[in-house]
Amino acid sequence: MATDDSRTQDRSSNSNRRGRRRMTGKERREQLLDIGRALFAERGFEGTSVEEIAAKAGVSKPVVYEHFGGKEGLYAVVVDREMRRLLDMVTGALTGGHPRELLEQAAFALLDYIEYYTDGFRILVRDSPVAQSTGTFASLISDIATQVEDILGLEFKARGFDPKLAPLYAQALVGMVALTGQWWLNARKPNKSEVAAHLVNLAWHGLDGLEQKPRLIGHRRS
Repeated sequence: MATDDSRTQDRSSNSNRRGRRRMTGKERREQLLDIGRALFAERGFEGTSVEEIAAKAGVSKPVVYEHFGGKEGLYAVVVDREMRRLLDMVTGALTGGHPRELLEQAAFALLDYIEYYTDGFRILVRDSPVAQSTGTFASLISDIATQVEDILGLEFKARGFDPKLAPLYAQALVGMVALTGQWWLNARKPNKSEVAAHLVNLAWHGLDGLEQKPRLIGHRRS
């Protein structure tokens, strides 16, 4: 015969089971992406296992395979999302104004991303194990440079410079900001606005004193 205590425990157990709502497929997918993103940022692709992802999600390994086909598929989705997020932040920040202000907007956008989406940036700056030409930090920088290239091309043309050189300068400018961002990711000093100001100071005054036909002063010519 069941005691009062055992009946109370049974009712509590049944209530808990009823209270736990089963996740939808979409919710489970988002949960796995969040967990994978955090683990990839902390340990890298090689240091993260499907077993650990599944354990943290409270599911079995086949559930991860069902949604993403494996660790590679999950990683690819995480990288794609972060790339789109960063690219959208940079392109959305370029709202116009004086060319120097555009440089400030681009610098702030990248630093904002690093500050608010640190895990995503840690993932992007690692080499991607996914065998594809896209999905790497280098390809992302190239995409952002393309946006800057159009702005530089107009400025070059207005100032009498060869607009065909705009892609080269766009890569140089964006690369400078991106590499500084990688350093700032861990240093976090000076503060964000000061970093942006110094980046723009170097870039703007470098562009302001640009020679139409730059020359080499050393002995090497080729």
